[in-house]
Amino acid sequence: MTKTTPTAKEAHVREYLGTPTDLKADAVKEVAVGLADTLADVFALYVKTKNFHWHMSGRHFRDYHLLLDEQSAQIFAMTDPMAERARKIGGTTLHSIGEIARRTQVSDNDALYVTPEDMLAELREDNLALTTRMRKVHAVCDDANDVATASLLENWIDETERRTWFLFEATRPAFGKND
Repeated sequence: MTKTTPTAKEAHVREYLGTPTDLKADAVKEVAVGLADTLADVFALYVKTKNFHWHMSGRHFRDYHLLLDEQSAQIFAMTDPMAERARKIGGTTLHSIGEIARRTQVSDNDALYVTPEDMLAELREDNLALTTRMRKVHAVCDDANDVATASLLENWIDETERRTWFLFEATRPAFGKND
């Protein structure tokens, strides 16, 4: 295996931001990239959830409005621990709104009006996709023997699955009187 010489930029980052860790340098980079990509999705999902919270309407307004407020708070609560985890192991994290836009897989929804059912269904699918992305990062953590990041991801996956479940149940069709 050929060892590559770090670039001046990589050396600078390692010198000034490289927190000591027993994880291998390649593992730190892979985990930090996975966390930054996931963090971009988390920020985008947060904004989208708040957008739908602010623009909710209809006969279930109060219930959906409160549900999305609760979910957006939970999503936002992931941001700082996720970014700080990357820094704790000597990696870097997101720097700007532009970087979030480039890295996220969550699609924007700038429509002037979206039905409540479509809002909830879209958020359900976005949360499901976030779970998939976090599972992939968890696999990277397993390979790197980064049990602390994996543990955090397990909790966030559980929270995301709960959000998906609630959104799924809220979008199910109504049953007949006898069901």
